[in-house]
Amino acid sequence: MSKKPLAKKTHEDAVSTAKTNDLAKNTDDGYGQFLTSNQGLRVNDDQNSLKAGERGPSLLEDFLLREKITHFDHERIPERVVHARGVAAHGYFEAYGNASELSRAAFLQPGAVTPVFTRFSTVAGSRGSSDMARDVRGFAVKFYTEEGVYDLVGNNIPVFFIQDAIKFPDLIHAVKPEPHNEIPQAASAHDTFYDFISANPESTHMLLWAMSDRGLPRSLRMMEGFGVHTFRMVNAEGKSVFVKFHWKPLLGTHAIAWEEAQQISGKDPDFHRRDLWNCIEMGAYPEWELGVQVIQEEDERKFDFDILDSTKLIPEELVPVTKIGKMVLNRNVDNYFAETEQVAFCLSHIVPGIDFSNDPLLQGRLFSYLDTQLKRLGGPNFHEIPINRSIAPIHNNQRDGHMRQTINKGQVAYGVNQLNDGYPQQAKRSEGGFNTVHERVEGHKIRLRSKSFVDHYSQAKLFWNSQTDAEKMHIVKALRFELSHVQKEFVRTRTLLQLAQVDAELARRVAEGLGAAVPSADGVQLNLAVPADGDVAHYQSAPVKDGSASSPTLSIAPDSPINTGKASIKTRHIAILATDGADVAAIGSLMKALMDEGAQSAIIATHLGTINGVGGEELLVNGTFHSTASVLFDAVYVAGGEKSVAALKQNADAVRFVNEAFRHCKPLAASGAGVELLKAAAYPGAEDILSADGVVVSSEAQVSGLAPQFIAAIKKHRFWSRELKAMPA
Repeated sequence: MSKKPLAKKTHEDAVSTAKTNDLAKNTDDGYGQFLTSNQGLRVNDDQNSLKAGERGPSLLEDFLLREKITHFDHERIPERVVHARGVAAHGYFEAYGNASELSRAAFLQPGAVTPVFTRFSTVAGSRGSSDMARDVRGFAVKFYTEEGVYDLVGNNIPVFFIQDAIKFPDLIHAVKPEPHNEIPQAASAHDTFYDFISANPESTHMLLWAMSDRGLPRSLRMMEGFGVHTFRMVNAEGKSVFVKFHWKPLLGTHAIAWEEAQQISGKDPDFHRRDLWNCIEMGAYPEWELGVQVIQEEDERKFDFDILDSTKLIPEELVPVTKIGKMVLNRNVDNYFAETEQVAFCLSHIVPGIDFSNDPLLQGRLFSYLDTQLKRLGGPNFHEIPINRSIAPIHNNQRDGHMRQTINKGQVAYGVNQLNDGYPQQAKRSEGGFNTVHERVEGHKIRLRSKSFVDHYSQAKLFWNSQTDAEKMHIVKALRFELSHVQKEFVRTRTLLQLAQVDAELARRVAEGLGAAVPSADGVQLNLAVPADGDVAHYQSAPVKDGSASSPTLSIAPDSPINTGKASIKTRHIAILATDGADVAAIGSLMKALMDEGAQSAIIATHLGTINGVGGEELLVNGTFHSTASVLFDAVYVAGGEKSVAALKQNADAVRFVNEAFRHCKPLAASGAGVELLKAAAYPGAEDILSADGVVVSSEAQVSGLAPQFIAAIKKHRFWSRELKAMPA
């Protein structure tokens, strides 16, 4: 007896789903429907519980009360241990078709368009913390491919703090709030974290990344993503290559100042989440290109670092990034809990054509992610939650379990069987079956890392050398801030010693801000946690190999290679300061010029409602100096009009608005009388505000000449050179 082949979702269906982005979308909002119980019973009254008399006790038999209260009591699930605070969106991934020789994965073949769900997150804080913490950002993408779900789980930083997954609980326990007082929240500036960092030299490289501008992205849309680990790709002939995954934002990679981040946390702690939501709603869809660095198997050991070490990166000068596709996020979630909170990313979710390497951090995380979902989402059936459900048909012998939703038919739930003609059958490789890459492995069972993992400072030095002067200043300031909050002097001293192994000047500048001296290695006891047998090969670091090496792609300065060709003001927020008596005609001309370039502008005035222009025109106000702040904008323009500017000069909040934007190195512009407000906002002791980099002024009321210059300045994002001229940021 033979079975009729089961219908399979076609490639055309998947493409249609991806383009229209209707995956798992429930459009039923209850409009026009009767209120029902969870079982579909129409409810006559759910505003009054069943009682014995109007003032009598509530009755246990009130099943509607019990159902409503019970559901409410169980609405929250355990939040993620890490990456708890997140935001996500739907979209699609379109393959360029040039990866066919690398991988047989269907979603990478020519013409393939695949639905995706992407979640961004901070790592250390709880769900209620701020978007603007100095932190690593999670960057996880779920591909709903025709061959099953593929999860590419990564961060916005290409390296990690540790080399082996067995140390992950220690790292997280150290960075989380200290257990005796639950302080601090969503921050790393405390004793336990730096106690861990200073005793684990392998963490030094990642520490510099976290303290750099990468730890404070301007927006999630202007942030790189990395797979962190080394993975494998396998083509149709079975040939395997090692790969590193990169997400490159089309808007460029940009950051904000630390002082800004602190203010934004108070003004709008949802800054990143709101920005992503609003841009998608207005049709300014975020886009990233997916790229890979490819290493042939025979070249695995040709570098002076180990490609299986997650505390190391592969400089793009050694292995260029090849772009293989583009991701577009074009739909916000319908329900935060059902989608963003319940989505389950697992590193073990792969498809034919993708495989793992022997990275010891990756190997441990393969277990951890699945184990976490079993706990957080209630059991083994989390894959049946709509947001996690594969678009590929599911046929296996798994049954039952907590929250099972599939109703399986038939008497057979095992293999191999004859009652069901052997179905579901195993798929051969030629039929799309997954095969693990064959690799010969020999060795003793041993708890020891490879000697190729022991260089902990060379790439930290490479990163430091690759930063511009302004970026180096930001790292120094960040470390001063962090270590100033560490109470134990010996922890600060040990951390300075680690920094000294990277760069003497770095350590000296940080120590200067702490009122300390850089210690010598002989005078500090590191108290490293070494095995009892004294074998410390995996803790002692080799000396820096090349102290002068640099990699320009590690900088995110506005003119760095990573931002070349990405100069744009699309989705930038421009504040226009004006009040009654402003030059409305000039404002209108500038707003049109900005809008034509894809930017958004907002009128900020002394009061809500409308302002009256010089000629009696009315202009709608978007915000006031009490309801918003310069830190929420990318650039500031002060409109002309003597009456308007005179009023703004008398308003301390307006003066501070311009002052802060200047201090934070943002583009500024003013025309006509508006130039006087810039002068009034000049920071004492700083350079002349009118001649500073990124400041565009015109004595004329018209903005026809000023607009192109202002737009060119906004394209450069920031003018960090002001910081180097004694301008605090």
